[in-house]
Amino acid sequence: MLEATAGKSLTVFALGFAIAAHRGQTRKYTGEAYVVHCSNVGRIVAEHTNDQEMIAAALLHDVLEDTNLTGEELRGIFGDRVTDLVLEVTDVSHPRDGNREKRKALDREHLARSSPEGATIKLADTIDNTESIAIHDPNFARVYLGEMDKVLPLLRHGDARLWDRAERTLQMAQEKLIHHELAGSRAVSQ
Repeated sequence: MLEATAGKSLTVFALGFAIAAHRGQTRKYTGEAYVVHCSNVGRIVAEHTNDQEMIAAALLHDVLEDTNLTGEELRGIFGDRVTDLVLEVTDVSHPRDGNREKRKALDREHLARSSPEGATIKLADTIDNTESIAIHDPNFARVYLGEMDKVLPLLRHGDARLWDRAERTLQMAQEKLIHHELAGSRAVSQ
């Protein structure tokens, strides 16, 4: 394992690594640098733990899904625990596994086997994604929020305060979506 803490904390190193790994990637809903999402997830996790490896994994949670980096490469740089946590929250499905519903069912099965730390990272990811998608893409929000309704019960073993926050965030997003749809239907009928 590369000595990530020489003069820098593990989390600072992980953030720098995430910035480099996600360079040029943007969030489709906001256009901001993708690493802003990674940073948000890391910050949310850091609000609930001082576990530096867990926070580092939160910062790196999408690096295996969204870049060419392999698990073996990540393990060589960050070691077993950080990599194992990232793997716990990385989708396991592939396009060849079928339609979105089938793929998401495979990913849920994988998440259900996560550790409490992995579930906590996924809760933070869910909170940040739900807030962003509900605001910026009401059309996709219908699909995403339905999927999160199925995911949340599988993450009860994560941090209880974050689970409650994720549930409230999901409920608020669902209410916002209903309000948006009602406003749209009123506008059409006028």
